[in-house]
Amino acid sequence: MTAGTRDAEFTEYVAANAEKVRFTAFLLCGDWHEAEDLAQNALIRVYQAWSRIDRAEPIDAYVKKTVVRTFLNSRRRLWRTVESLVGAVPEPPPSPAAGPEQRILVWSALAEVPRRQRAALVLRYWEDLSVAETAVVLGCSEGNVKSQCARGLQTLRTVLADQHDRVKGGI
Repeated sequence: MTAGTRDAEFTEYVAANAEKVRFTAFLLCGDWHEAEDLAQNALIRVYQAWSRIDRAEPIDAYVKKTVVRTFLNSRRRLWRTVESLVGAVPEPPPSPAAGPEQRILVWSALAEVPRRQRAALVLRYWEDLSVAETAVVLGCSEGNVKSQCARGLQTLRTVLADQHDRVKGGI
């Protein structure tokens, strides 16, 4: 594959999938600015491996695995980085399934779920991957995916119930 062909294929892939990659990153990290950085870093890694990616396999699976691994690795290095605050957070993209209030509550609750559980939940229930596909992306057993999802859903339910009680109580 020539460099020009590789660049054209990659550019076409990114043009068609960048928002999906960014939103997956947002679901993992809960912050739009961090999601943008996470998506860019993951796409840089994908570009570096673009000529080696097996086209018999779906490229989306490789990209999802790269986003999740970049997210998990960034969390491991988080204590060494310095973060700066920004003035305003951009609005999340609209979802026809739920109103903005419900989305905000779910996203904030998802941010409180531990990172491995959050990654499993995002891959299983947002990206709609099977247990086996999620296990491949996370590099763990299918049983581990099931337990991470079960624990993550329980944590999510608990956090959402607490939020509901606070809203209902007027806090």
